[in-house]
Parts: sequence; structure tokens; C-alpha cells
Amino acid sequence: MVSSAYRFGVEEEYFLSDAESRGAVRKIAPRFIEAAQAAFPEELQREMLQSQIEVATPVCESMTQARHSLRRLRSGLATIAREHGMLLLACGTHPSAVWARQRATEAKRYDGIMRDLQMLGSRNQLCGLHVHVEVPDEEQRVSIMVRMLPYLPLLLALSTSSPFWQGRRTGLMGYRLCAYAELPRTGLPELFEDAADYRTYVDTMVAAGAMRDSSFIWWAIRPSHQHPTLELRVADSCTRLDDTLAITALYRCLVRHLARKPGLNADLTAASRALAGENIWRAQRYGLHGGFVCEKRRAMQPVGQVLDEVLDLLDEDAAALGCGLDLAHCRTIVAGGTSADMQLAIFEEARAGAGGQSAGLVAVTDWIAAQTRVDDDGLVPKGANLLRGAA
Repeated sequence: MVSSAYRFGVEEEYFLSDAESRGAVRKIAPRFIEAAQAAFPEELQREMLQSQIEVATPVCESMTQARHSLRRLRSGLATIAREHGMLLLACGTHPSAVWARQRATEAKRYDGIMRDLQMLGSRNQLCGLHVHVEVPDEEQRVSIMVRMLPYLPLLLALSTSSPFWQGRRTGLMGYRLCAYAELPRTGLPELFEDAADYRTYVDTMVAAGAMRDSSFIWWAIRPSHQHPTLELRVADSCTRLDDTLAITALYRCLVRHLARKPGLNADLTAASRALAGENIWRAQRYGLHGGFVCEKRRAMQPVGQVLDEVLDLLDEDAAALGCGLDLAHCRTIVAGGTSADMQLAIFEEARAGAGGQSAGLVAVTDWIAAQTRVDDDGLVPKGANLLRGAA
């Protein structure tokens, strides 16, 4: 029997790209927002920059629910975007957007953040995948947050979709977190001893006026401010829906596994956290093609081997949560590559033709748009007419 515990929700951030130029839009047309909010009044949210939007699923008890919700959101929003001359892109960084040309969304929270962050706010043209898993007990939330640190590099490596920045190849598979690290209170959380230790940090920051509340903490994983959940934030926005669901399943199973085994990773040290940080960098730089430093073996392990060992631990959790099929897709990602791998291959093939780099970036943008949209039958639409007709 599949357990209804460890309920979860998924948030995906998307770019809106001009269908003719393929660049990020500077200002979203009010008519698009009105149509999108009418279609998805509960799920759609504005983002800090006008070229981005965010969706959130309802609380889900099964992977099937999450798949249905995200498929509906992607298909519906992509259709509405095309009707307003735009493309919907799920990726960590936009292939050709220039941050200096972007405009902020007018909202009280975003106005305050932009005043605080100054230029860094304008440079925050980045899209992530956020997964919330219900952990009702605060003590357990903080414990699992800390003990999850060694697994975060794997979750990032599987999601990499940000090899371009400002129209250039970065040489990295996941550049998004590099730019995000400019912001305060990002990166890995500290090794908090318990919930009281975490609460001391939050209460001190709020009392000192350094932040309004814990929603202004933007770590790679954090206790949610609004919900009794532990929120994964390390992953790039996944271009392919199957990849989103695979990473969601992996994270959900890991949360259950760590909850069942409170002694697992309970002995992390400052060295352990530093090694997790090194492996985050290796996931950014090499994606699936490098390796991770193993503290116990004092050796470099291929990403595929790390994944196999993690999945072997999670058989019982996958069965209990009904995550088996989605979890198995993690191996498909390793075998076939992430969105970043596909973007780079498409870019190089198109760049070799007469159009050069510009043609390469257009081809990448078109591929992302086609893969982001999923029709009601669950299939990615075929053919270039999908994009050409939107111009």
C-alpha cells in the first residue's frame, strides 16, 4: 500500500522569451498576465523580474498528481504565451538574455528586495526547481536539512540546465548557482545542532533588522517559512518534465529515508560540509561527467556510481511512496544527459552552419521551448512549426 505521508509540492520557475527575437521579454504584457491568472488563479505567481513566472502545484500525495498538475500548467501556460507572442522556457539560465536589459516586477516584497540587493537583484535572472516535502516536526526538519547536505550535489548534477549566460557558453553545465551565490544567505546551510540553534540564528537576524523573516533565507535547502515542509532549492529548473519528477521523487525518498534513520549523516563535521561544497562546485562545472569526492573512501567517485549507491538505499522508500518509476528515470538522465548536455550539443551543431553563434542560441531556445511544453497526452510536441508559428 502506497503511503500518503510525506506529502509534497513542486514549484517551477520559467522564463518568458520573445517568440520572434528569442530574447527574454523586458516587460510582460498585462493581457498575458490576466489570461494566465484567469486560467491558473491558484498556481501562478509573478517573479522578481518581469521575464520570469513561477508555478506551484497543489499539495500532492502521489507522483501521478504532480505529473498531472505540472503537465497541465506547462501546456496551458505555453499555449497562452504563444498567443501573446512568447515562448515558455524551463531552464536555469536563459541562453541569450542580457540581465542589464531586464525590468523588475512592481510588488512591495520585490521593491524591498531590489532596494536591498541593488544590482545583484537585477542580475538574478535565474530559474530554479523547488520541491517541498512535508516534515511536520521542526526538530526533524532541521535535522534532515543538515543531514541532506551530502546528497545535494547529486540532485544538482541531475538537474543542470544552465550552460549559457549573457549569450555565451560558460564552460559550466550549471552556471545558475554561481550567479545566485552573489546574493546573501545562499549556498549550503550551516551545521545547526538542532531546531533551537537554527531558531537562534533566525530570531537574531530578524531582531537585528537584517531580514524580515526566514523567507529571506535562500539556501540550497531550507525549512519553509510558510509551510511545515523542508524545501529543496539547489536544482536548476528542469527543461523536461520527466527530469523534474525524477528529482522530486529522489528528494522525497531521501527525506523519508533520513527520517527513518536518524543516525545517518548525524556525525557531519566542518570537513563534511566543506566537501559537500566542493561537490556542489563539481556538479556545476561538470554535471554528470565528473565525479564527487567521497569522504569515507577518500577517492573520486563517478556520478553514476554515486547515484546507483543512493538508489540502492531507497528501495523501501520508493515502494512506500510509489516513486519507483520516476526514481528510475534518474538513471535515464545519467545515461542520456541533462538539459545542459542537450543544449550544448544543439548549440554546437547549429553554430557550425552559416548562422554561427546566433543560430546556435536560437536553436537552443527553440529546443527548450519545445521540451518545456507538454501536451495533454503527456507528449512533447513534434516539429519546428510549433515555434515558427508563434512568431
